[in-house]
Amino acid sequence: MTQSHPTALTSESSAVAPRRRGRPRKADTQPQETRQQLLRAGLEMLTEKGYSAAGLDEILRHAGVPKGSFYHYFSSKEAYGQALIEDYGRYFARKLDRWLLNDEREPLQRIADFIDDACHGMQRHEFRKGCLVGNLGQEIMALPESFRQQLSDVFNDWQQRLAACLQQAQAQQQLASAVDCEQLAAFFWTGWEGAVLRARLEKSNEPLRVFAAGFFQLISRS
Repeated sequence: MTQSHPTALTSESSAVAPRRRGRPRKADTQPQETRQQLLRAGLEMLTEKGYSAAGLDEILRHAGVPKGSFYHYFSSKEAYGQALIEDYGRYFARKLDRWLLNDEREPLQRIADFIDDACHGMQRHEFRKGCLVGNLGQEIMALPESFRQQLSDVFNDWQQRLAACLQQAQAQQQLASAVDCEQLAAFFWTGWEGAVLRARLEKSNEPLRVFAAGFFQLISRS
């Protein structure tokens, strides 16, 4: 395909050259970038401190965004929290897919790979950061009621992704056909979130490893 070359303007009445393709102007991208900056700062703060302990002013200082700009994107801290849950849920779903949909590995090995990655991630952050959804679930009685169903929906989404991987293990005879994969996936996430909490408490991956060993021992007997 040939490219046309822009011609110089010869007079004020000449047609304005069309805007070249490529990255949008800074003015076009800045609102979205500011919103993402607020979400990133919120995720960093809330995975460490939780919703109740992370003050809005502290989050804004961390993001480098004035309060007036915050209310341009979010009507309240509750609306901000809802956006954070949605954003984190999408992020973690992509992370799960990267491991659980890896066709180059057997299904049960994919789960082990996810666990190894999580252990390395917690250690890399010196056990300061946990799971945002798990953190919020622990303080649900102090949170806006609108968070309850949203958090439950995120957990259910993760559960379905894991159940699908377990069903593939069944199809490949890695797992007994009598196993209820939905129930097993629910058991995994209930135990996993508790293991993450204790790993942060002890500043050690040992609780994650203990849970993983127990989980795989359980399914090996099925």
